[in-house]
Amino acid sequence: MKIQICGSMTFAKEMRDIQSKLIKLGHMVTIPTDTDSHISDPTFADDLDSNINHCIEEDVIRANFDLIAKADAILVLNFPKNGINGYIGTSTLMELGIAHYLNKKIFILNEIPHFNEVRWAHEVTIMQPVILKGDLTKIN
Repeated sequence: MKIQICGSMTFAKEMRDIQSKLIKLGHMVTIPTDTDSHISDPTFADDLDSNINHCIEEDVIRANFDLIAKADAILVLNFPKNGINGYIGTSTLMELGIAHYLNKKIFILNEIPHFNEVRWAHEVTIMQPVILKGDLTKIN
């Protein structure tokens, strides 16, 4: 299966690690276009002043939407962040929406919070993703 990994760029290193694991399982896997920039500078994701210029110049949102369009499925990495277990940020929520609209399979690595805890979980739940509970072998 051709899979596009999505998630907060805070998880850039994990994206590379999981990409390798999925390739070993026989999948073709792409990651966000600017993953290496975030690996080389882990503070880049939260330095919004610098990051915005990069994202505009590289047309990052459109580039990642294009990768989703070419994939069979997306895998959302949702590790703990900002005190939220199963964190999904705004860019990833947009990517989930695109994947849902394009009828792509949606896999989420870890459980998401209940929608009474975080509002965005309501929309994610409506998309009926497959929650892997950390088990990449459940992707099919």
